[in-house]
Parts: sequence; C-alpha cells; structure tokens
Amino acid sequence: MTDSRFTLRVLSTLGLRGVMTEITPILTRRGLDFAASYGATNILMPRIASGETADVAILTDAAIEDLTDRGAIIDGSRRDLARSAIGIAVPAGAARPNVRTVEAFKEAILAARSSAFSRSGASGLHFAALIEHLGIAPEVMRKARVFDGVVGELAAKGDVEMAVQQVSELKLVDGIDIIGVLPDELQKLTVFSAGIFVRSARPAAAGLLIAALASPEAMGVMRRQGLEPVGPVG
Repeated sequence: MTDSRFTLRVLSTLGLRGVMTEITPILTRRGLDFAASYGATNILMPRIASGETADVAILTDAAIEDLTDRGAIIDGSRRDLARSAIGIAVPAGAARPNVRTVEAFKEAILAARSSAFSRSGASGLHFAALIEHLGIAPEVMRKARVFDGVVGELAAKGDVEMAVQQVSELKLVDGIDIIGVLPDELQKLTVFSAGIFVRSARPAAAGLLIAALASPEAMGVMRRQGLEPVGPVG
C-alpha cells in the first residue's frame, strides 16, 4: 500500500461499489490505491456543488456531463464505463413471482405485502414515476419502504417482500434472490461514467485509474456485478 498522500480519492455512485471492491487488487497491482466514498448520484452532486472534490468521479453520465459543463470535471476526461438495468429481488428462497411482462409486474408489486425502493437513486426516482404512470402509486406507497441506501438489505432481513433497485446494487446483498429486471417497456437503463476532477492533484494517475476501469479485467468484474460494460465516448 502506498502512502495515504498518494491514495486517489474517488466519489462513486453506489451502483459501482461492488465493482470497485472486487477490482481493488487489480488496481493495487497497478499502483493505483484509492479511497472511495459511495452514494447515490443525487446525493453526491450537492456535496460536489458545495465544494467537495476528489480525484475521480464515477456517477451517471448525465451528472458527469453536467459537472463538465460547470467546470468541475476536466473536459475530455469522461469515459462511459457500464450500463445498468433496474432489477427486482425477493428474500432468498421466497416465491419468485412472474415479472416478465407489464401486467405480470403490476400484479406482482400489488400482491406484495411490502416493497422497498431508493429515495434519491436513479432507480428509485424512475420507479416512483413508473408506479404513478401505471396508476398504482397509492396502493404501492401504502406498503413501501423508501430510503437512501441498499434496499435489498430489507428483503434479506425479511422486512419487505420485494426490493427494486439497480441490479448491481442488489448484488451487494447476500440473502436475496434477484428474480429479474423490469420489463422492457418499463425499464430505464442508466449509464455510469467516470471523469477527472479539475482540482485533482494527480490527474495523470486519475486517468490511469479510469483507464483500468475500462480494461478487459474490469469488464469481466462488471459483468459479474450485474453491469454491461460500454465503450468510450466517441
């Protein structure tokens, strides 16, 4: 481990936490030690707006683009890393309802005695709008647990029957079964991207870390963590 003065600081979406944890040995072998702070993009953005900075940001593509436009991220440093789908999980061993079609999903979420989704994450914001669009928001919300964090943990403890979140975030939790993803008509894919902070003291090393996240080894990790690797910005 290098001296902490040379540890890269990373502000990362929760959706990449599993990837960053698994890839740590790969990065360490390349001399790229890092310390990461994780949270939903919509929680990290106000922290950045208030002056918090780091070396690397890993957020939604829209957030990285916005930070670049505002001069917080170095123009041209953005790299798209992975695409994420919203998944559905139940407690391990529980009945696995059909969620493959719009009608099946509606029936399953209405039949569940309880459900959970994130308050500020991209998946939670989409899900809240989705149940409004489907006309089932009042029924779902009466039984829902909504908070910022890994909602699959509630399913693992048996506190809720269904958890809805990015697949990569559900994969952080033991004790649940991921039964599928939202039907195509209801799905919203999120692209996670990385960029270098303008105020980074080590922009070259930060660039190496981002390049490592796009390496074949990293792509294999992403697939195991429920993400689909994507190519660089054209």
